[in-house]
Amino acid sequence: MNTDIIKGKWKQIKGDLKRTWGNITDDEWESTKGDAQKVAGLIQKKYGNVKDDVSHKISDLFDKHTNDNYDLEPSIKRGSSKKHPTEF
Repeated sequence: MNTDIIKGKWKQIKGDLKRTWGNITDDEWESTKGDAQKVAGLIQKKYGNVKDDVSHKISDLFDKHTNDNYDLEPSIKRGSSKKHPTEF
């Protein structure tokens, strides 16, 4: 993951995180400074999810925002009508 891209897209990433894990406050999100491990730890602490499961979802979400081709319709990228497996 490119940390410069993540820092530049933190507001977008945080928006996706908030839609998925809405009980976490803005201050709590900001305390992670966009660090994927800290984000996963925060979610685990607040929701009690297994850290490996959370880490995988976080990694997919961060990858979504750092992949230049992600904005393309998934069916165009893979030649299929299936949804992208990382969509929440």
